[in-house]
Amino acid sequence: MSKTVSGFSKLTKLEKIDWLVSNFFNNDVKVKQILMQYWNSNPVLQDLHDDFIENTISNFYLPFGIAPNFVINGKDYTIPMAIEESSVVAAASLVAKFWSTRGGFKASVISTKKIGQVHFMFEGTNNEIKNYFTKKKAALLLATKAITQNMQKRGGGIVDIELRDKTVDLANYYQLHVTFETVDSMGANFINSCLEAIANEFEKEDVQIVMSILSNYVPECLVHAEVSCKVDKLYAENSELFAQKFVQAVQIANAETHRAVTHNKGIMNGIDAVVIATGNDFRAIEAGAHAYAAKSGRYKSLTNATIENGIFKFWIEIPLALGTVGGLTKLHPLSKLSLKMLDNPSAKELMEIIAVAGLAQNFAALRALTTTGIQKGHMKMHLTNIIKQLGASAEEKQYLIDYFEHKTITHNAVVEAYNKLIGENG
Repeated sequence: MSKTVSGFSKLTKLEKIDWLVSNFFNNDVKVKQILMQYWNSNPVLQDLHDDFIENTISNFYLPFGIAPNFVINGKDYTIPMAIEESSVVAAASLVAKFWSTRGGFKASVISTKKIGQVHFMFEGTNNEIKNYFTKKKAALLLATKAITQNMQKRGGGIVDIELRDKTVDLANYYQLHVTFETVDSMGANFINSCLEAIANEFEKEDVQIVMSILSNYVPECLVHAEVSCKVDKLYAENSELFAQKFVQAVQIANAETHRAVTHNKGIMNGIDAVVIATGNDFRAIEAGAHAYAAKSGRYKSLTNATIENGIFKFWIEIPLALGTVGGLTKLHPLSKLSLKMLDNPSAKELMEIIAVAGLAQNFAALRALTTTGIQKGHMKMHLTNIIKQLGASAEEKQYLIDYFEHKTITHNAVVEAYNKLIGENG
């Protein structure tokens, strides 16, 4: 039986579910119940969610948690995090508390420029296209006037337009490389609208526009965050050895790509969680961050660490194109709450907060890796998930948690202990 369908988008949500259940789940009524139980009981709120994307049939929830006790530039923060991975929020909270008694986190925005490009082909000489661009540049800016006037009132707009010759990489390929300042908005729609207006004005018979689109690689939209303290204040048991191994762990991530990818993934655990909670685009942030990690031609760590004159220093520099207005930031109710929780930050302040979240997550991971090992914390969180899968009662859950306090946690070991427990209890 064919599973293709015509006019699917015109079906109601229930009709879409019925089609799905009929074609893929043998009309299992439980599937329909599962999908519908995640509908929001508030019809207005559900309609809002339904309008976010096309062909919605249900909602897919992520846990929404908070990590308190962050001190950033002398100000107290409780950071919202939306993420499904166990131990991320707990680790962020522990590290926040740790550094709150050691001066807290320092963060600063280095630059906020964003990039868009008009990609085009031209078969004439380099001088011909240069002369044409020089003559047209003022007209290109004028073509965006209606789009940029509101942004300019807020202190943003087009910073510059330059012609770039890319014919060494691809025959006849040139681009208009446009730099933007978008203030508190992420600015994707603004940038793309400007680029299309520029492309329409620039196009002529021998200039073939291929596409106009923003870039998610924003190496000039950069933020720095750091922590530092005396080495002897760093770890209770053997601070000097811990600091040495910590720095070596970062050096290994700079020397070994296989490690660097996992190292940076841990950073993005913290960053993505806050990006999602504040209604920003985590996919754009991920793409830009990983491209930045490879800017030298080799993929490396996004963080660095040093020990100098008895001072341990740990820092991150990362591109983060974020917004606090527009998109979901003011549309999704939880995103609005997240931003209010953060005292309604500007885009620059949000860059600082999110960079700190990534740095904190990386500190937590490296501290665990260089001391007790990463699995101890992970498996404690995993234990509760296994217990839930087994359907244990509250008393049985507490018994199992106590039982595995000093034992190795594996799925089979937990199942065996549970079976033994319920067998003994008859």
